[in-house]
Amino acid sequence: MQSGFFQELKDRGLIHQTTDEVALEKQLNDESVKLYVGFDPTADSLHIGHLLPVLMLRRFQQNGHVPIALVGGGTGMIGDPSFKDQERQLNTLDTVKNWSESIKNQLSRFIDFDDAQNPAIIANNYDWLGSTLLIDFLRDVGKNFTINYMMSKESVKRRIESGISYTEFAYQLLQAYDFVKLYEAHGCLLQLGGSDQWGNITSGIELLRREKEVQGFGLTMPLITKADGTKFGKTEGNAVWLDATKTTPYEFYQFWINTDDRDAIKFLKYFTFLSLDEIAAIEAEFIAAPEKRVAQKALAQEVTTLVHGSEAYEQALRISEALFSGEIKGLSGEEIKQGFKGVPTYTFQADDSLNLVEVLISAKVVTSKRQAREDIQNGAIYINGERVQDLTYEISDSDKIDGHSTVIRRGKKKYYLLQF
Repeated sequence: MQSGFFQELKDRGLIHQTTDEVALEKQLNDESVKLYVGFDPTADSLHIGHLLPVLMLRRFQQNGHVPIALVGGGTGMIGDPSFKDQERQLNTLDTVKNWSESIKNQLSRFIDFDDAQNPAIIANNYDWLGSTLLIDFLRDVGKNFTINYMMSKESVKRRIESGISYTEFAYQLLQAYDFVKLYEAHGCLLQLGGSDQWGNITSGIELLRREKEVQGFGLTMPLITKADGTKFGKTEGNAVWLDATKTTPYEFYQFWINTDDRDAIKFLKYFTFLSLDEIAAIEAEFIAAPEKRVAQKALAQEVTTLVHGSEAYEQALRISEALFSGEIKGLSGEEIKQGFKGVPTYTFQADDSLNLVEVLISAKVVTSKRQAREDIQNGAIYINGERVQDLTYEISDSDKIDGHSTVIRRGKKKYYLLQF
């Protein structure tokens, strides 16, 4: 075990609360500890809101401890009320099972289940919750908690006025039971979670103490906030997913490269495995010349490579540089698809005119032939990054990237994608 590991977590700002800091640090220094984080399957992919706890599991494994990734196939059927304004939508068993499998596959990219020394463990709480009888659960688990204790949790108190169902009210008992089951099966002694999980974590520690007479530990990470006040993990109102089919590597890269100056160094500490000395060097360079955006570039490179691989990072960088320079012709069809995902797209029919004036009308780049002619003559129209001012210009095969795509730009920033 690395004796300075716990201090490094503190230096990175990754520790918000612990149940017994002195005892926990000693435990981590003295032996290999088994710890877990739960991931409820509320979609078919994790998003970057999950990235901090996922990377914490990786940090612990790299420092000799055994991470347990708990997929909430059971608790995902219920829904965690923690700091949610309203009840979650309940999903079917088949849906949750499919999502659980997707999340399990994603987690294997970050933690090593085949490590020779301390292999990670994957678990699914549906394996025990799905077969637990209600009578047994109430007798064995429910008897350990008073209603007063359960209502004292901040996550519950916030919902009392607006209303909380018994289903979600009982969620903390299910999570507490998970801790006991993971202790029984694997000797798990530590639960990690976001700061919103503190109430659920302490309930688990209490149940472990009562049922097993064992001292468990809890550690929460800080709630991530952005300096500009917008919600972390969203871009243009949409979640940033870890699944490349839902958020492309280029979109993922763009999220990180556009990090606010005030957040860049903090995020380097949170989301990368660069040493604190390396981050300090980047910070010094960043302070000296913020316009060079070295912190954002390092952040985008490290996190994109970590999540999607070096090839995807290089591709995202190529797309970004091509769009910045206007040199679009060097991109592949796949890169065009990524770089122009979401822009207005027109799919050509066999009998469509390929005359540029007619194309601008068909693709709704402009609303009239007069406007089309004016834009072309004034040099406002670009095909694959090259200005075209010929009113008789016809779109040809040489304009079709990989034989299928043509990019039209009107003015400085308005892009349109033509598909053939």
